[in-house]
Amino acid sequence: MPIKINLSERTLHFKQPAGTSRGVYTDRRIWLVTMTDGEHTGTGECAPLPKLSCDDIPNYAEVLARFCHEVEQTGTIPYDRLRDYPSMLFGLETAWQSLHAHPSTLLFDTPFSRGEQGIPINGLVWMGTYEEMEQRVEEKLRQGFLCVKLKIGAIDFDAELSLVRKIRERFGPRDVELRVDANGAFPFDEALYKLELLSQYALHSIEQPIKPGQWANMAELCRESPLPIALDEELIGVNDPGQKRQMLNIIKPRYIILKPSLHGGMMGCREWIETARDMQIGSWITSALESNVGLNAIAQFCSSVYGPDIRMPQGLGTGQLFTDNIPMPLEIRDAKLWISKHS
Repeated sequence: MPIKINLSERTLHFKQPAGTSRGVYTDRRIWLVTMTDGEHTGTGECAPLPKLSCDDIPNYAEVLARFCHEVEQTGTIPYDRLRDYPSMLFGLETAWQSLHAHPSTLLFDTPFSRGEQGIPINGLVWMGTYEEMEQRVEEKLRQGFLCVKLKIGAIDFDAELSLVRKIRERFGPRDVELRVDANGAFPFDEALYKLELLSQYALHSIEQPIKPGQWANMAELCRESPLPIALDEELIGVNDPGQKRQMLNIIKPRYIILKPSLHGGMMGCREWIETARDMQIGSWITSALESNVGLNAIAQFCSSVYGPDIRMPQGLGTGQLFTDNIPMPLEIRDAKLWISKHS
């Protein structure tokens, strides 16, 4: 029987406002893609981030519906033409994978997907006032996280530096790994000085210190910085395989951070990972504020591309952000993301 696709739009609501250097999110709009062949059903999630995704377009639902119609007509996913629509590609890829998986939640046959192993994750501390961030750090440490990621760039830098210093006074680098994410908040002419100050506290890395699109400036920072730099927003919109290699060759970061909804779906992220490996550049995977449908797919994809022995903490601890999330068999135990065993 031919494939039929149903689209449904949903709005999810954050338990607490999620602050970033680009603003504060209080809700999240997503589209669920449900495929059926008459016997089996698969679901994926399309979730562009406002003002960030390269496919955050005014007629998003209309374009997505056209691609869904094409999949219905042809029985295939038009990967090449979906390169510039990564959140749509990710949703369609997930639905397709789910349709052909039995049970439908077992997207990849890995120890994680079978519920036999957990994936280590970082504890995420959102931007806020000094007091709010301090309280959130304390909570993550009480929960047993050995890697904590701080969103910085929203409050006074000296206050953020003071928070990092306070953590390091209590917990050395062997006790807690610290990552910071600037989301492009530093002006280029101040960035190296700030990186030097941050590097005093044995941080693992900093994500996207300056705004994307400044390849020469970012390359200079990667050469001069005493702190390892990871690219995140820099990768958005770079969807051609040749351009991916060119960018990494010019900038030469220590790490890249991959979000399937932003960076080319599962297909595009595989390309990024393979290209980075060729250049001895590390990587890890994070979610992009999807519901549990997207998070489940991202986590299983992560377990597939990195293998069963994942040691680097991934950014997959976002499943508890929403008051009205979609139920999935995911839980956090001992600073790891686990999936319940399939019956």
